[in-house]
Amino acid sequence: MRKAFVVSSGLLLTAFALQFVFAAVGAFTKPAGDGAYALHSVNGMAVIPVLTLLTVLLAALAKAPGRLVGLAVLPLGLVVVQALLAMLASAGTDAVGASTPFGLTIGGLHAVNGIIAVHVVVGVMRGARRLAAGTPTPDAAVVVPQGEPA
Repeated sequence: MRKAFVVSSGLLLTAFALQFVFAAVGAFTKPAGDGAYALHSVNGMAVIPVLTLLTVLLAALAKAPGRLVGLAVLPLGLVVVQALLAMLASAGTDAVGASTPFGLTIGGLHAVNGIIAVHVVVGVMRGARRLAAGTPTPDAAVVVPQGEPA
């Protein structure tokens, strides 16, 4: 299960990396129609949540420390925040549909939240690798053997 946890966290990290590529595809598609961000939307609203749930399940089955399981859950919450930020950014237009400073600011926060999510997934993958290798995690207690006093 520990190797499966590593693989799923790697797949999740790949999906997040592709999310930035898909955002760029949408941004540079000319003419930009309704489908310009289709790959970005499908990956962000379907693929990433499914991979996150799979990663959480495998973390629990691999008997990962509670903190690592919690870290594996965090991208799911960040995806929800992403969706809310995208909706707010889209709603932040004027009467003719042009972007407003508010909408652009929220759109910027959408990008920042995506960067945060990638860093979280990198942490999950590092923790999964440590777990699979049998090395202690940084939050694990260190037991010092007690010898006879000298």
